[in-house]
Amino acid sequence: MSPTSRTALPTTPTLPKGTAIASFETYLEAQKAVDQLSDREFPVEHTTIVGTDLRMVERITGRLTYPRVALAGAMSGAWFGLFVGLLFGLLAEGSILLMLLPALVIGAAFGMLFGLVSYAFTGGKRDFTSSSQVVAGRYSLLCEEEHAGQARQLLAEAGIRGSAPLSAGPTAPTAPPGAGSTAMGSTGTPAEPPRTRSAPLEDAHGNPLYGQRLPSTPSGEERSPE
Repeated sequence: MSPTSRTALPTTPTLPKGTAIASFETYLEAQKAVDQLSDREFPVEHTTIVGTDLRMVERITGRLTYPRVALAGAMSGAWFGLFVGLLFGLLAEGSILLMLLPALVIGAAFGMLFGLVSYAFTGGKRDFTSSSQVVAGRYSLLCEEEHAGQARQLLAEAGIRGSAPLSAGPTAPTAPPGAGSTAMGSTGTPAEPPRTRSAPLEDAHGNPLYGQRLPSTPSGEERSPE
């Protein structure tokens, strides 16, 4: 099989397959592990870095004001004007500098104007600048099963000790302490739970402790109400 066919990306979103050989807290650690495998001539096309517990992080870079908006707009407009002036200077006859300077000034002016107008339409609802990133809480390094052993050995030789998550199966519920001797009877059947003793209703001489003893009636005979 050629390397091109092995590394062909799926055309539809598909979960990666493989065995987790290491797990890292940062992407740089996972990247370093793949670099070490590549330096040892390991076929890294069989590995995949998977980020889990994704979070969108927006880092605030500063306060947004009209002077800052004007400066940013002028800089972006100046770059566009420089490109247009250079293009016209190459096509037209004469000095290129004569075309660059007016294009630079006009581009900066239009960029500043466009930035100020756009910021004014926001109404002050977003007076700050930021940078957004998607960050994972954990980065796992997956490898195809037939190459997982070799990859683990190479990482161990390189001194990379990423903790690989182990998937444990369902565990059976454990009995509370002291319940092992009463859980099963001598014949292997579940033993009956211990019965609780209620308070006595008669004293040592057979007299009732509460109320009055009623005369006993034959079985099946109904007692007439008094």
